[in-house]
Formats: sequence, structure tokens, C-alpha cells
Amino acid sequence: MTGLALPVAGVSPKMLFMKSPAYLQCITPSCGNTHDIDEVRFDCARCGSLLDVRYDWSQCDVPKSLAFFDARRNFSQHSEHGRLDRSGVWRFRELLPFARPDDLVTIGEGQTVLQVADDLGREVGMHAGRLYLQYEGFNPSGSFKDNGMAAAFTMARLLNRHRVACASTGNTSAALALFANQTKTSSGQAMEAIVLVGGDRIAPGKLSQALDYGAKTLQIDGDFDVCMRLVKEHAETLNLYLMNSLNPFRLEGQKTIMYRVLEAMRWEVPDWIVVPGGNLGNTSAFGKAFVELRDLGLIDRLPRLAVINAQGANTLHELFEHRGLRYSNGNYDSAKVASFYEEMDRNGVVADTVASAIEIGHPVNLPKALRSLEATRGLVRQACDDDILDGKALVGRYGFGCEPASGASVAGLRLLIQEKIISPDERVVCILTGHGLKDSGTTVNYHSSSCATNHAGSYANPPIKTKADLASLKKALAG
Repeated sequence: MTGLALPVAGVSPKMLFMKSPAYLQCITPSCGNTHDIDEVRFDCARCGSLLDVRYDWSQCDVPKSLAFFDARRNFSQHSEHGRLDRSGVWRFRELLPFARPDDLVTIGEGQTVLQVADDLGREVGMHAGRLYLQYEGFNPSGSFKDNGMAAAFTMARLLNRHRVACASTGNTSAALALFANQTKTSSGQAMEAIVLVGGDRIAPGKLSQALDYGAKTLQIDGDFDVCMRLVKEHAETLNLYLMNSLNPFRLEGQKTIMYRVLEAMRWEVPDWIVVPGGNLGNTSAFGKAFVELRDLGLIDRLPRLAVINAQGANTLHELFEHRGLRYSNGNYDSAKVASFYEEMDRNGVVADTVASAIEIGHPVNLPKALRSLEATRGLVRQACDDDILDGKALVGRYGFGCEPASGASVAGLRLLIQEKIISPDERVVCILTGHGLKDSGTTVNYHSSSCATNHAGSYANPPIKTKADLASLKKALAG
């Protein structure tokens, strides 16, 4: 396995970007300030808002139909761009054309599957053939983060940045570390991965990946929000290239999750996308993907987005559903957000949920998520930990198994069916963000006998202790 692209000796980053149709633009419409694509910044120099990667589509070879990509499913590894067609990110390179094909970084990410989930659908009240699970656990590091890292590492490499860093609840650190040990800078240097994790707020399976892949792992005395503040504030001083979803190239890669959903559905748009909400990178990327496809004339409508927070990390739900925060075409009430965060700090409220991947109280992509919700007529719900674990257990029983955060999608879907917001006949895609072995301890605890009666409706499957003789085996099997 190799992280692609030979060193470009003697070529400066500026030269590599001279013909790129991409640029960075402030997401606030009333500002709209732009920056060159090779400028390393993650907020607008004029107003401080987040930045998008934007394209002059008139300079791009945009397909006339999404069916253009069908031929790439039958890639040959020995063809000119076979290694890119194998990637579930770069197979769609015309839709994120910020770098040349020869410069794109891939480790085989995005070879995922959209599963029709009739048994699970029946359990939560859906009709046959209407529920789909988009399982991102097949990615090399076991989560959806690899999609974004393929794009972000492409930029890091082109910019010749050799120290890459992130704050993480686990999945980001695993993906960052794996890509770093497979990628060299444009001058041929090895990349150094630096990850900041909350001291005791990371699943051991995820921590083990960062360690095993060679990342310099700093266990900070604090939670994800503390780690995020540290790495954001000091990245420039420490010469770190930030790889969290604050980096807009991360979101470019994550757009392709939706391209693969459409591809698997023969380019038909589903009615709903249900996604766990943590730092809100996926929410932001999915909305951007569908708006761009519509504006390019490649789809004629947008699905509705349903974002599911954990009850113990419910910033978006509280602001959107209870306090009426809306994007309002970029004029969202930032003072309302600041006031809410001050209230959290004053009351000592910190994110706390069994779904560690979405245990985030100050989501950095909040404005972009609001924009996606506005574009898709979206909504937000919250699910308690018990319901999230039940959702996870149902996926395991009827599907592939998933990390706890993924269970939020199923828990949210069940709630929206009960509320009669989602109809059993609508086509719904639930996003499963990571592999079941990411947090195996939580799974074992859920199914152990001590937890089997934690709450009504539990799907616990506790192990049966028995003596080592035939009579005991018969008794156990008859139970």
C-alpha cells in the first residue's frame, strides 16, 4: 500500500496551483472574500468566517451526466488512472478538481457499500426496500474520515507540509496517522503525524490505531473541545498543518460519500439522509455536495438532511430546534451561539455521551451545518445513550456492526418515524460512520448480563456461563 504520487522535485507549490480552477471563499454571502488556494488559512482574513473550497466550473471538465462515472467502477489497476478509479474519492475527481490527477493522494479509501436493510427497516417501522445503510467502516482506517483525509493530504503534500496535526475523539487520529505513514511531501520528506486526544475520552480501539500507525500522540488533560482549541490556536506557531474538518479540503473529500450513495442508487436522489452530528463536518459536506450537483444540473432535487445529536452533546439540537437558530442566508445570529457557549461554560456543561465520536460540545462547522440544513429543509433530533446503543445493536444484528455514534442514525430514524415526519415508504439512507471494532468495549458492556436489563427494549445478547459437561451444554442450548 502506498500513499501515492512521486515527489515533484524543484517545483514550488505556487507553480503546482497555477492552473487550478479552485479558490477559497468566505461562506458569509455579505463578505464573499476570496483567497488563493495555496494560502494556508482556515478562516476569512476579512471577517473571520469559515472558508469553502470553490471552483470556476467554466474551467473544469464537468460531466454532462452522473452516469459518466459508471465506467470507472470497472477499473483496471494498470490503466492510466486505475489507482484513482479504485478510490471512492478520486473516482469523482471532476467534482473536486482542486489538484491534478498525478498529485492526488490515495490509500484505497472509499470502497464502501450501500446496503438495503429490510430486516432492520422492519424493526424500526420502514417498508421493504426503503431503508439503506451507507457503511463507511470498510475504509482503510475503519471510518468515514479517510474520505476527507485523501483530499486534505493531497493539499498538505502539494504545500510541502511535513507536520500534520489534529484534535480527535479517535477516528480522525486513526485516519491522520494512517495517511501520514503512507504519504511523503512533495520534496520527498516523511510526514509526521501529531494528534491531540482527551486523556480518557477516547475508545481504546481508536487510540491503538494512532499508536500503531506511528503518530506522536498527546493525551491532553481535557476533552475534545480543549484539544481543538489548543491545536487551532497554536498550529501556526508549531508549524502544524491542521487536518480537522475546519480544513475545507477535508469536507471536499467527505462530499464523495454522497456521490457513492447516489451511484449505488443508480443516480436517483433519496428522500432522506440521516447522519450523526458531532463536529458537523459530514452535515456540512453533504449539503455542499448536493447543492453543487443541483447547480451543475446533475440532479434536480435535494434530499432532506436529518442530523442526530447525542443527548449529552446536543449543541446543534438545542440551538436549532429550541432556540430557533437559522442560517438565514448567512445572516445567522452568532451572538446567540456565543451566548449559548457562555451558558455552557458558566454551568460547567461539557459533552458526555457513550458515542465518543460525536462527543463534541463546540462543533467547529456549526455555520456550514446550518447552511446545509437551510438548503435541504433539514432538521435536528437528539437521542439518549440507551437509544443510541439500541440502534447500534440493531445494526449489528441485521447489518455489519458499527461504532456507537452510528447507532444515532438508527435511533434518530426510529424517532422520526414515530413522529410521522419520515414515512415508511420514503427512501432513507442512514450513515454508519465507523467499524464495530472501533469501540468493542462498549459493545461487550452492552451485551453483558449486568447490562441486559438496563432499559426497556434492550437488544442485549449476554453470554451464557455454563459448566464444561454435556448436560450443562444441553441446558444452555435449550434456554
